[in-house]
Amino acid sequence: MLSAQRATPQNTRGEIIDSVSNIKPLDSLEQQHKDDVLSWLRSNQPIYRISKPDNPKKHLVSYFVVFDKANQKILLVDHKNAKLWLPSGGHVEIDEHPAETVRRECKEELNISASFLDESPMFLTQTKTVGLTAGHVDVSLWYVINGDSDENYQFDTSEFESVAWFTLDQIPFERSDPHMQRFVRKLKATYG
Repeated sequence: MLSAQRATPQNTRGEIIDSVSNIKPLDSLEQQHKDDVLSWLRSNQPIYRISKPDNPKKHLVSYFVVFDKANQKILLVDHKNAKLWLPSGGHVEIDEHPAETVRRECKEELNISASFLDESPMFLTQTKTVGLTAGHVDVSLWYVINGDSDENYQFDTSEFESVAWFTLDQIPFERSDPHMQRFVRKLKATYG
């Protein structure tokens, strides 16, 4: 379990490096992203978004995929800015651990408490953003949390048009994160 207090920003960065180091890549692209992200994290470059939408041009994001394991469904949000069906999530605040971002964003976006399948990220991507805030790079750590497709989730209507459950073979890949198909392959291999 992550501690609520951090001794120093360097400790937080070190914990993030450990989390990324422990990700087992699905394929050569995830390995490439992992190598690049580790190099970036070990540099003196800023890793947190300082101001919206893109300062610095590359920064950390936490996705959390709400997964109903019994029914093999995931919850996606119809994101107003991105104009895509995405997992919930958000930008990692300065000196915040990405798992803490998941806890915070769960409350803010879906009014739920995060129940992690694993407190470590399962997947890692680097993506150039599209939509209304296009052009910067999100380094996304993908976490998986427990969900129930029979529940009605209250969602943040200022960020999302709607939310919907999708079976793993009915996800609108053409209107989603460009890495979503790869994520689903890894999810099936891990929890299928």
